[in-house]
Amino acid sequence: MAQQRIEIVQEFPYPVSQVFAFLSVHENLESIFKPAKIRTIKAGAEHPNGVGSARELRILIAPAFEETVTAFKENELIEYRITRGSPLKNHHGVMRFYSLGEGSRLHYTIVFEGKLPLVASLIRPGLEKSIRRGLKAMRL
Repeated sequence: MAQQRIEIVQEFPYPVSQVFAFLSVHENLESIFKPAKIRTIKAGAEHPNGVGSARELRILIAPAFEETVTAFKENELIEYRITRGSPLKNHHGVMRFYSLGEGSRLHYTIVFEGKLPLVASLIRPGLEKSIRRGLKAMRL
């Protein structure tokens, strides 16, 4: 099954510390992944939203699934994987944060495959559109 890739670069007029602080909080991702409902189900050992923390995502009538943070470097990096309940496999999300003087840049990539043929290629366009729209509308 073909691997799908989403790659988004978004600049913000906010300092990297503000953008990172907002996007590192699991529940704040609801504004990016609309219409998903997101809640923290496990805190990380060293940081509440850091490595080992997990969130549950519910999207409309689909079954809930879980994502777990696998790397966390404040103001620089957040990586996560789907760890339970998704029609996707080999999912890996990476958010890299860069300072641009007074503003900042987010480089966000997600790669994944479907557990069944065509699943991933059907999910990718809607997911990418939602993330792009949510990031462009983001206000801190």
